[in-house]
Amino acid sequence: MSVTQTFGFLKRFLEFSSTVLMTEPVRLSLRPFVPTLALIALFSTFVNLLMLTGPLFMLQVYDRVLSSRSEATLLVLFLLVIGLYGAMGLLDFVRSRIGARIGARLQEELDEPVFKTMLRAPASVARQAVTGLSDIEAVRRFFGAPVAFALFDLPFTPLFVAAIFIFHPLLGWLALAGGGVLVMLSLINQFVSRKPSALAGQTASVSTRTAEQIRTQPDTVRALGMTDAAITRWRDTRDRSLTAEVALSDRNGGFGSVTKALRLFLQSAMLALGAWLVLQDQLTAGAMIAASILLGRALAPIEQLIGGWSMIARARSGWVSLKTLLAATPLKDPETRLNRPEARLDVKGLTIIPPSGGKPIIQQVTFSVLPG
Repeated sequence: MSVTQTFGFLKRFLEFSSTVLMTEPVRLSLRPFVPTLALIALFSTFVNLLMLTGPLFMLQVYDRVLSSRSEATLLVLFLLVIGLYGAMGLLDFVRSRIGARIGARLQEELDEPVFKTMLRAPASVARQAVTGLSDIEAVRRFFGAPVAFALFDLPFTPLFVAAIFIFHPLLGWLALAGGGVLVMLSLINQFVSRKPSALAGQTASVSTRTAEQIRTQPDTVRALGMTDAAITRWRDTRDRSLTAEVALSDRNGGFGSVTKALRLFLQSAMLALGAWLVLQDQLTAGAMIAASILLGRALAPIEQLIGGWSMIARARSGWVSLKTLLAATPLKDPETRLNRPEARLDVKGLTIIPPSGGKPIIQQVTFSVLPG
């Protein structure tokens, strides 16, 4: 399994950006966040490098501390681990706050133009108009969710696998094979979830549109005696939407459970293979434990992406819907340019009658006031 295949599903997820970003409001809203996203990528780099703290600590404890029986070495290593894990937790916390604020700011930037577009949308994009605000909500939730940071952590998976290869080639090949299986599961999940995800989004929008139609015409519904029929119709669309959502959740949950079980099995298999290599005097006990921890860290982003694929799919469909909505409906009508008005006042036949009636105070007054 090559690195290109490893990142294949990530590439498929990002393909839609080339078309979505052509929409002017969306592109202008995202432009200020490019430096911030680069900052998140920088923080993610340090977070993933600090993830090596655990394996290196285990390696030093098993190979140095236990063999030398040095309590001072153990104390120094433990204090260093406290500092490194504290820095990692701080950086992870900061990037999660930044991601949540990117989503909130993006929603703030797009709320008004999308709302105005919803009021002017033609019938051809009626579905996107109804779900416009919920699409923004889906995108906002994605930026603040852990699955979004898994996309930043995924490029470091080959680094962790390469570190396992340094311990022993057999351990590296086991890690590479396990990662390949998880990637294949993610690709299968993406393929089999495409239609259920589209069906769930379609039924949800139909339910939302039906509820909105009934809510905006309550007098007509009551006057025609259609209350029970309207509720039945809405309930039917709601049930279909709920059924589609549950089916999609079950499918993604099944893949997520298989992925989690497989990851845990691979870590145990790594320990078993490492123990065998230790018995053959080809590996140290510290390297055996460190390789197992590195494997879990290497496969964690893939597991998160598979588990959160429904959120990724919803955010993607939201972007595409926003692109269609904003591209199909201009925010402003064509305007006719008028001549610049002159600063001049002309009054003709001015007459002022007091509130009590009677004769006019001023009658038929005509004058002109020129600029200045």
